Amino acid sequence: MNRYPLWKYILILIALVFGALYTVPNFFGESPAVQISSAKSTIKIDSDMMARVEKVLQQGAIKSEGLTYENNGIQGTVRARFSDIDTQFKAKAVLEKALNTDADDPTYNIAFNLLPNTPKWLQSLNALPMNRGLDLRGGVHFLMQVDTKALLNKRIVGMQSSVRALLREKEVRHAGISRDGDFLVVKFNDAQTRSKARDVLSEQMKDFSLVDGTAATETDLTLQIGIKPEALKALVSEGVKQNMTALHKRVNATGVSEPIIQQQGADRIVVQLPGVQDVAETKKIIGRTATLEVRLVDESVIGPVDDTTAVPFGSEMFKVGRGGPAILYKDPVITGDYISGANASFDQNQQPAVSIDLNGDGGRKMREGTRGKIGKRMAIVLFEKGKGDVLKGELLTVATIQAELGSSFQITGMGNSSASAELALLLRSGALAAPMVFIEERTIGAQLGEENIKQGINSTLYGFIAIAVFMMVYYMLFGFFSVFALGVNLLLLVGILSLLQATLTLPGMAAIALALGMAIDANVLINERIREELRSGAAPQAAIAAGFDRAWATILDSNVTTLIVGLALLVFGSGPIKAFAIVHCLGIMTSIFSAVFVSRGVVNFWYGRQKKLTSVSIGQIWKPTEETAVAINKTNAAE
Repeated sequence: MNRYPLWKYILILIALVFGALYTVPNFFGESPAVQISSAKSTIKIDSDMMARVEKVLQQGAIKSEGLTYENNGIQGTVRARFSDIDTQFKAKAVLEKALNTDADDPTYNIAFNLLPNTPKWLQSLNALPMNRGLDLRGGVHFLMQVDTKALLNKRIVGMQSSVRALLREKEVRHAGISRDGDFLVVKFNDAQTRSKARDVLSEQMKDFSLVDGTAATETDLTLQIGIKPEALKALVSEGVKQNMTALHKRVNATGVSEPIIQQQGADRIVVQLPGVQDVAETKKIIGRTATLEVRLVDESVIGPVDDTTAVPFGSEMFKVGRGGPAILYKDPVITGDYISGANASFDQNQQPAVSIDLNGDGGRKMREGTRGKIGKRMAIVLFEKGKGDVLKGELLTVATIQAELGSSFQITGMGNSSASAELALLLRSGALAAPMVFIEERTIGAQLGEENIKQGINSTLYGFIAIAVFMMVYYMLFGFFSVFALGVNLLLLVGILSLLQATLTLPGMAAIALALGMAIDANVLINERIREELRSGAAPQAAIAAGFDRAWATILDSNVTTLIVGLALLVFGSGPIKAFAIVHCLGIMTSIFSAVFVSRGVVNFWYGRQKKLTSVSIGQIWKPTEETAVAINKTNAAE
């Protein structure tokens, strides 16, 4: 009756081994380390760098706990492990001085890091500690807002070029296109032409509203073009998604592990970077817009250009950068949206350059824009957000078009390899759809994170001890069985989270503590059901079997309803709420397995072998007196 087949005990043993293997790496801790990576695309790090780093450390009388080399296929990385933080800081200073002879143009990036102390045989099984979130490891939190006005302005500029091209293609004459706020105004000399233009534009531009403007005379007719509200909403949404994609690529390029990048509201993005210490450099990388535009030089301006030169209508002056000041047409030949690849390289004179590859549409636009323009000048402009939230353009180069350009070209005159590598990284990571403003910045120190971990572990530990004492005092040996099952539940939960390489946060630790309290509830139901069966006069073996069988439906109902709430939090929540929900849902599934399957397995192992079982250790069992039993029977009969 109360015997498990062998395969069930084997399954329990496998679960215990699995939980132990993937839980134990969390107790080895981490060691301070220094990471050496290449700062230039033209310089690769190979395994020989380990010997060089070791020699530098020996000359500086710094002892390392071991060096490792990792090759990710693009740039190698060397990491040196140390016994304490003081040695880590000294090693970083010594390595920077020895490896980077030019402080203004560093060859290598020397950064702080933390390496797990997990043995290699466990790492070979992918048994690694859980990643710690910002509140447990320390780091930086950014809240950025996408500049929707700049996004709208960019769209209107593109719309102006599209309207002009469509009307030219359909041979519809107009008297000029101008901008009035967030609208374009197209002038016409007669109503028939305006009607024809409306038909042409409405067929090709579904996301725009077309409204006839009022006119004082029949020759002063206008057509007002604006973006529909639903199209504007979609534009902002797509812009935020594009920025998030670009941020993911940029943050990954900085080497930050387990970054959190998510949307908050309609136009805000949260970026959390655990373990980051160089906040200023990271902020510089992720905050740059790197919006590239290729424009033609306005050849109507004769003579040298200076601050007093008149700027023709449809053009603007750029003063900052190489080849400036220069007056360029406002309409770009191409923008950064058409860039499919960018790499640091060298030009024909072996000077640093950036090689750019365009997609199909970009190559076509570049050919059309430079066809027949041989001998004329073309400029490449990089736009970035400057002080006062002003979008500033910097001239990267102003060069003469030697031949018709296509899907590949070079930006030359970068000055040094560092500048070309940085620009290639920004362009390769993808241009931001619109600039972003840092509206909140918070830094959490590593010491505070350690304190949070200590408090979280203590709360879980003390809660477990309190539950264990109560269960063993109240249910005696069955209470011990319940505590064993609860320990298996905790072991499996932490093991699964470690296997999934989940990021543990304070809400996650709270969910673990809550899972313990909820898991023991199932054992209480089972134990009380067994007591009821014993009070009813059932034999111990029959009481055990009935207790587990009849408590199962109640346990399943309560856990399913709680799981539904957890899934709702997981689907509709974000950030800390989602982190809580993930651990909560996993805790429910492990608690069902441990409270029913493991708990019954232990009980069957202990009592199932005894054929003549006369009693069980499950605490005080209340039995009614003879008179009380007669009264209860009469009441039941009357009902």
